[in-house]
Amino acid sequence: MSAIVGLYYTDGRSVDGADLQRMAASLAHRGPDGQGVWNHGPVGLGHRMLLTTPESLHETLPLRDQAGSLVITADARIDNRQELIAALGLTHGASPEVTDSQLILAAYERWGERCPEELLGDFAFAVWDGRERVLFCARDPMGVKPLYYHHSSRAFCFASEIKALLCLPEVPRRLEEVRVADYLTANFEDKVTTLYQGICQLPAAHSLTVSRGGVSLRSYWSPDLSREIRLSSDEEYAEAFSEIFTEAVRCRLRGAFPVGSMLSGGLDSSSIVCTAQQVLAAGEGRPLHTFSAVFPSLSEMDPRIDERPFMSAVVASGGIEAHYVHADRLGPLADLEQVLWYADEAVPAPNLYMDWALFRAAHQQGMRIILSGFDGDSTVSHGYEYLAELARTGKWKTLVAEAAALTRRFNAAIAPWRVMWLYGFRPLVPPTAVRMWRVLRGRPQTISAVNSVINPDFARRVGLSKRSKALLDDGSTPARTAREEHWRSLTSGLLVYALGLLDKPATASSLEPRYPFFDRRLIEFCLALPPEQKLHQGWTRSILRRAMAGRLPQEVQARLHKGNLSSHFRLNLLEYERATLEEVILNKPEMIEAYIDVAALRAAYHRYAAEPAQRARDQDALTVFLAVTLALWLRRTGLKP
Repeated sequence: MSAIVGLYYTDGRSVDGADLQRMAASLAHRGPDGQGVWNHGPVGLGHRMLLTTPESLHETLPLRDQAGSLVITADARIDNRQELIAALGLTHGASPEVTDSQLILAAYERWGERCPEELLGDFAFAVWDGRERVLFCARDPMGVKPLYYHHSSRAFCFASEIKALLCLPEVPRRLEEVRVADYLTANFEDKVTTLYQGICQLPAAHSLTVSRGGVSLRSYWSPDLSREIRLSSDEEYAEAFSEIFTEAVRCRLRGAFPVGSMLSGGLDSSSIVCTAQQVLAAGEGRPLHTFSAVFPSLSEMDPRIDERPFMSAVVASGGIEAHYVHADRLGPLADLEQVLWYADEAVPAPNLYMDWALFRAAHQQGMRIILSGFDGDSTVSHGYEYLAELARTGKWKTLVAEAAALTRRFNAAIAPWRVMWLYGFRPLVPPTAVRMWRVLRGRPQTISAVNSVINPDFARRVGLSKRSKALLDDGSTPARTAREEHWRSLTSGLLVYALGLLDKPATASSLEPRYPFFDRRLIEFCLALPPEQKLHQGWTRSILRRAMAGRLPQEVQARLHKGNLSSHFRLNLLEYERATLEEVILNKPEMIEAYIDVAALRAAYHRYAAEPAQRARDQDALTVFLAVTLALWLRRTGLKP
C-alpha cells in the first residue's frame, strides 16, 4: 500500500517542491521504502513506496514517459498484466520488468480517460498530461485504494490520506458538521463528504479530470445488470465460480515477500485460505501465514464468539503457519490516540482495534501483503433477494418451499410465512410507504437508535431529518430484479467506508490489504448468476459452498452462522476503558455537548454500566463508544465549524 500526493495550481503559480516533500513525508508509514517527487511549473506529483510485488522492486515513481509529456504517480496493483502488455505492444521487454505504473501510463496514452475501464486490480493514480494541460485521477471499482482531494478556484490537491492535504496552508481546517450527524446516525451513504469541510473522497469506480476550466467527475464502471449466465448444470456453475475465484486469489498472491491471510473460521476467509494454500503448494511450496483473533476467556460465557474449532479445521488441512492474537485481552479504545492519528477521522467501528492487533502481528512476522475475506457475502450474496423475485413473478410454490427450507436449515423460531413477508413481499413495498404505515400505527421509524442522544438543536441546525430522509429515499424505488438488489448491496456507502477504515490499520503496519472477493471479474460473474444459484433449498450462498466442496473442511463449508463479537465489545469496553468513558461522559463532555444531549448520553451510559453482560445493552454500548470516540477526536484535532 503505497502513497500518492499531488498539487496543481490552476491559477498558474509554480509548485514549491518543499510542499510536495512535506506532503509525501507525512505519509511515510504508507511507504517506508522510499520517497520521490516531481514538479514542473504549476503541477507536482509525489510518491511513497511500499515494495510488495516483484515488479515494484525496480519501480521509481513519479514516472515520466519517454517524450516527457506524461507523468504518473500511482498506488496500484494491476492484475491483467499479460493482457495489457500484449494489447499495448510492450512485448519487446521482459514481462517482470514492466511495472504496473508503466502499464497504467501506456494505457492512458492509448485510451485516454477511458483507461480505467481496461484495468483490473486495485488502484488510485494520477496522470499529468502536459499535452492537454490536465490532471487525470482515478480510483478502482470497489474503492480499495483511497484518494482524497481539495479543490478551490486557485488549486487542486490530492493525497492517499487527509493528513497530507493538511500540510498545505490553503486547505481549510474546519469541521463539517453534516458529516458529524452522519457519523452519529451511522449513515454513510454520502460517498464524497468527510469530517473536514472542503476535503472530499473520490468515489469508487470514478475518475476525475482537472483543468483550468474546473473539475469534472465521471463514473467509468457499472456492470450490465441485464446479463445472465446460463449453464447446463449446478456442477458447471460451481466449476466456473471456482476457476474465477481461484484466479482472483492467485492474482493477489503476487508478491516478493511472504503473504499472510486473515482467518476467522468463517466461509469467506476460510475459502481464501484454503484456495491460497493450494495455489502456493502447486507453485513455490511456501506456507501461507494466517492471523486470527481468539477469545478463550469469553468462550464459556458466550459460545457464539468461539470460532477456534473452525479455524483449527482449516489449519489442519496443511501448508499453513497459524498465528493467534488473544483479542479478549485488548480494550476497544486501545492506543486510541495513535489510531486517531492514522485514521484522520473519528472511528465509528467498535471492533477495529482487533484489526490493528492482527495487522501488527502480521507485520511482526514479516508480512507485507495480507489477504482478507471482508464482506465476501456481498459479492456472492446470501440470495435472500431471490425470494422477492419469486414473489414479484408469482412463483408461489417455489417461494413457499424456499421459505420453509430456510426455516428448517437455520433451526429458526420464525415461521415460514414470516420469512416470506420479510424477504419476499416487504422488499417490494417502497420504503416511504413502510414509514407511512409505521407512523399511522404510532410507531414512527427513527433514522438510527443512536439518534436518541443527538442534541435536538444540532439536528435542527443541520437539517438532519431532511438529509437522512433524502439519503434513505435515494434507493426508495423497489429493485426490479434480484440482480439489481444484489448490485445495490455492493454499492452501499457503508461498504466503501468500511474499506477506508480497514486501510488505516493496514498502512500503520506497512501492509497492503487485498480482497479476492472484490475482484471485478468475480463480482460481474456473481451478479450474472441466476438467483437460484445463490439461494437453493435453504442454503444461502449456495454457489460458493458447492464450489468449495473438497477444498474446505466440511464443517466450515456447512456453516450457517457467523461468530458474534458483541459480548466481547460490551464487556471489554467497560472493563478496560471505564476511566476514559467516565472522564468524557461524566466530567468533560464539553467537546460534544453541541452535538450530543449529554443527559441522554449519561442515561445510556448508566444503563450500559449497570448491565454490561446483557445483550439488550448493545445499542447503549455503541452509543457510548461513538460519542466518546468523537469527543476524543475533536479534542485531539481542535476542529470547529
